[in-house]
Amino acid sequence: MKIVTICGAGIGSSGILKVNAERVLQRLGLEATVVAADIASVARVAADAQVILTSAEFVEAIGPTRADVVVIENYFDTEELTCKLEVAIG
Repeated sequence: MKIVTICGAGIGSSGILKVNAERVLQRLGLEATVVAADIASVARVAADAQVILTSAEFVEAIGPTRADVVVIENYFDTEELTCKLEVAIG
């Protein structure tokens, strides 16, 4: 499974979201490759992703995708991230 975290530059908030997603996945006992990326490279980086995690401001810029796009309100709230990842992963 591949999860991509998206932000404007690909280093700040997407990096935070990547680390927190990895922590949540570990707690859930799930394995996935988590990649932080910027919005400009989303089509290339997320082409084979099952889940894209991002904020509401970048959803439209992601464009067409087969991935489940999940909007995260608070990148530091691991409870929110846990709930939304469980729904997205099934």
